[in-house]
Parts: sequence; C-alpha cells; structure tokens
Amino acid sequence: MTVLIAGCGDLGTEAGLRFAAAGHQVVGLRRSPEKLPPEIRGVYADLAVELPELPADVDIVVVAVAADASTEEAYRAAYLNGVKNVLEALERQSIEPRRVLFVSSTAVYKDSGGAVVDESTPTEPTRFSGKVLVEAEQLLFARTRGTGTQPISLRLGGIYGPGRTRLIDQVRTGQAVIPAQPRHTNRVHRDDAAAMIVHLTTMDQVPDPVYVGVDDHAAEMGEVMRFLASEMGCPEPTTAAPGGASDAGPGDKRCSNSRLRATGFELTFPTYKEGYRALLSGQGVRHP
Repeated sequence: MTVLIAGCGDLGTEAGLRFAAAGHQVVGLRRSPEKLPPEIRGVYADLAVELPELPADVDIVVVAVAADASTEEAYRAAYLNGVKNVLEALERQSIEPRRVLFVSSTAVYKDSGGAVVDESTPTEPTRFSGKVLVEAEQLLFARTRGTGTQPISLRLGGIYGPGRTRLIDQVRTGQAVIPAQPRHTNRVHRDDAAAMIVHLTTMDQVPDPVYVGVDDHAAEMGEVMRFLASEMGCPEPTTAAPGGASDAGPGDKRCSNSRLRATGFELTFPTYKEGYRALLSGQGVRHP
C-alpha cells in the first residue's frame, strides 16, 4: 500500500519506518523533507498553508502534525488547517483513501477528578488546545461521512521517549516537585504510539472512529517521580505545599485503553516503568 504521512516529525517518522518495514511505500510531508530517512520519500509541504500534488494511489493517510507554539493561533494553523488542507488536497485529486488517521490528544477531555475516561466520555475541553483538537476531529468526521474512507481519531496521552526527557531531567537536577494533590498522568511511549498508528490503519477489522492511545497504567505523578529518583540514585523530589503555584497543573483523569486493547494491540511498554527503564538505558533515537 501507499501511505501518506502528513506532518512527518519524530512520531510520524517512527510510524513511517514501521510502515516501510512492513513493505509499504511511504511518503512523508514536512517543511524539512531532507531530514527524513531513505525509507521515507520526503516531499516539501507547509501543511498550514497548502499541499502539493499527492500520490494518486494513496491507501492510508496519517495526519501527525504538531503546533509550533502553545498558542491558539499555532494550534489552529497546525491541526485545523492541517486536517482541512489534507482533506481538500485528496478531494481535489479525487483520491479516496481507505483510512485517514488523525493524531489527536487526551486533551479533548476535561478534568474528571481522577475518574476513568474512555471513548464514550463526552469531549468537554476547558483549554484552547483541546477545543481546537475537537474541531479538527469533527472536521475529519464530517468530511469523510458518506465516502469510502474510514476516519480514525487516535487520542494519545502524553508522549515520552527518546529525546523527550523533561521529567527525567527535572528529577536528576532536583527541580521536580511532587503535586500536593494526587494527580494521575496518562502516558504513551513514542514507539507504542507509532505502533498504534500502524495497527489501526492496517488491521483487518473495521476501526471505530475514536481510540484512546495510552499505556496500561495511569500512574500518579508522585509515583513516577519517586521511581525515576530511585532508578537514577537521586534524592526523592520534595512535595509541593497544598494550593501553591507548583501544585497547579492539568486536571486529574485516568484514561482507559480498553477499546484499543480489544483490537488485539500489544504494548511494548505497558507501564511507565518499562518505558523509562528503556530510556535510562539509552534505547532508541529521536528522529530530527
């Protein structure tokens, strides 16, 4: 099959390498196509503006864009314009891929007070990031309705992996602070996120429109920080004063991957422990 990856950064490149290893032709769109490995045919594109001519035989499209900044304008340019321009380019060339997967985020859910969140939970985001992602998802579903294309929104938790070592660095330097109020974190290793993309776009069964992409364990933040400190032989992080500035942060929710697991998907890093141990041992590289 021919796979188009629109927004071929670190995650898109890892997914592209996996598609290529399975024998598929892979085309990656990005502003710096020269950085892509030889297994992926790089094509210049600024997804926020417009798209080049696409291969006529595209079977699978993956939209894996990322915003340049944490502003509403940057999110709209990346996610909303990215999805719109990809869909319009396909329509313009009368290409009807089998599946289009949009890499979304669990930011589409509001704070649930630590309750379990899954695909049936209403999307009621309180921040602009989640609101823009919901708009992009709705655009994908609306534009593919009545066509032969199956839309998939993969709502990923916080991605960690090679080169994404902020929490490790904070614990190592003593800057990490455990929240006074217990707060669960929903993570996914980059390699598992890439494997999810390949699995959902190529599996035999017809995919559902939405999947939550997280590991098996929504760990409490203090638990993760203490584990990292123990693994690295560092002092245990201090705990924030209740109600202090360092106790503020994203809401508390526990995301479930049960629907994804029911498709037969297997995680390489089922919890943060396996993933962070792999990182600390130097496994994997971040793609430029």
